[in-house]
Amino acid sequence: MNESYSPRKEDFEFLTDRNIEVDLNFASQGYWKGVATHFLKNKFAMTGAVLVTAIIFFAIFAPIVSPYAYDEIISVTVDDKQIVAKSLAPLTSDAQGLFADKTFLFGTDDIGRDLWTRTWDGARVSLIIAFVTILIDMIIGMSYGLISGYFGGYVDDFLQRIVEIVSSIPTLVIISILAIFMPKGMWLVIFSLILTEWIGMSKISRAECLKLKEREYILASRTLGAGSFHIIFKQILPNTIGPIITKVMFSIPIAIFTEAFLSFVGVGIVLPQCSIGSLIEAGFNSITILPYQILPPITVLALLMLGFNLIGDGLREALAPKLEDM
Repeated sequence: MNESYSPRKEDFEFLTDRNIEVDLNFASQGYWKGVATHFLKNKFAMTGAVLVTAIIFFAIFAPIVSPYAYDEIISVTVDDKQIVAKSLAPLTSDAQGLFADKTFLFGTDDIGRDLWTRTWDGARVSLIIAFVTILIDMIIGMSYGLISGYFGGYVDDFLQRIVEIVSSIPTLVIISILAIFMPKGMWLVIFSLILTEWIGMSKISRAECLKLKEREYILASRTLGAGSFHIIFKQILPNTIGPIITKVMFSIPIAIFTEAFLSFVGVGIVLPQCSIGSLIEAGFNSITILPYQILPPITVLALLMLGFNLIGDGLREALAPKLEDM
């Protein structure tokens, strides 16, 4: 019989003295770090981020540093007469040189207000409306969809019938009803968007919840006695953030465009307060004789729509990258 083997010290070699290199190309990384890496490599997404950041920067600071208020009618006094800076073209003064010491980068409107200040103040108002409504819609829609998808059965049937009823009502009908009970202005636009834009969020949340609620870790939590709302908001919700963020990025330009449309048709922002839509409406009324007035707000609107859509596309690809992109 062979003698039993007894391990000896010299039979082993410690690896601590070896220079072991790690292949960084295949080193494991967190999910969100991978998302950020893919997003930063996307040139179109970064272009959109630069556009949106620049517009937000001007919307915040341009009205602050401007020498004119958004509702200020600019005028000079000549021989005890008030002469208003009406409809001055960009970077030019009137024929008499009365406003030669003043600079109007975008010109003035038909009652003598600086279009540079009004454009960026209007962009600020439109962005505030968009961000506030989308944040509220995200909270409402996400909670509604997760509860509907998790409980299923009669609860899901009842909640989805409500969604079908709300989505079947045209947006203009909802706005018309609200306009009867509410004054025109920012809050009318916000409530109109809140009542209509949460439905898309709820459908995405419900679909993700139906996909996740039968996973093993959810069944294990339920077996261990975790409550339904704990499972919904602590375990299912974090795994639905990716599609929700993508939906938010695509919903923001829709909210901005809807606000512009409502202001354009006269049920949005009330003068002298301005928004992108009200400025486009004012420029449209004088487009045949003063075409320069519509160019600044419509350019800002186009760049915002383009920027947020590029960011949305970039996030969608980063959150679910294709195999060839990894």
